[in-house]
Amino acid sequence: MPTEGSLGDIGTFSTIKIESVGDSVALVTLNRPEVANAFNTQMGQDLLDVWTHLTEADHEVRCVVLTGAGTQVFCAGADLKERNGMSVHQWQRQHELFERMACALTELPVPVIAAVNGHAYAGGFETAMSCDFMFASRLARFALTEVTLGIMPGIGGTQNLPRAIGDRRAREILLTGSPISAEKAFAWGLVNEICEPGEVVQHAIAVARRIAGNAPLSVRQIKKSVRYGREMDLRTAFRFEVEAYNHLIHTEDRIEGILAFNERRKPVFMGR
Repeated sequence: MPTEGSLGDIGTFSTIKIESVGDSVALVTLNRPEVANAFNTQMGQDLLDVWTHLTEADHEVRCVVLTGAGTQVFCAGADLKERNGMSVHQWQRQHELFERMACALTELPVPVIAAVNGHAYAGGFETAMSCDFMFASRLARFALTEVTLGIMPGIGGTQNLPRAIGDRRAREILLTGSPISAEKAFAWGLVNEICEPGEVVQHAIAVARRIAGNAPLSVRQIKKSVRYGREMDLRTAFRFEVEAYNHLIHTEDRIEGILAFNERRKPVFMGR
């Protein structure tokens, strides 16, 4: 089980927990269970600070698992009680913070696995989709409910969802605001695997440790190639992939990987 503690010099936060679970893996937990782990302004700032720190860290963390406190809800989206009575200016300022937080997560060079332990609605669902992939509890539900509130998804929902499941299925979720089950999310390609309730976080940590044991520079280059290559035509994307590949040829980890294979031992990757 993870042990709570500081992660280098990252510090502590009032709305999230960040814990080392060993093997260069960090567990980040949205920690406002009394309000279904909803995003308030402080959580937006806390997450922005965490993603920024992990972007700048020198391979201390090689993979991240993101989950929510408790067993019922991953994240219900924005805290509508905090938003009640906000002026237009206050609303826009808060959303700009959420936008920066979402962009920092998307651009994070290390992989992030969403361990969706319960319902993921609105911004919570958008955040899970911004991760590299996700595992979900069998009891989880997914919805983008913004259309029922007079707004729309604003941290990637209308872009990431169609890319994941196609335009027609995405339009159904976006325009109805109705939830879908974990089983349907899996069948449609949103979720990589369904876990029994209470097991999703540990399963995600096990997969994260497997990733963290691989060459960190290779992992980063693969993530970058997938992230940007899908925005290019195929020929340009192939050339982008080759350039990413070429950056790894002169690394110590490439030498170590081949040497370890020939010596029939586990490689020791240093991220150099």
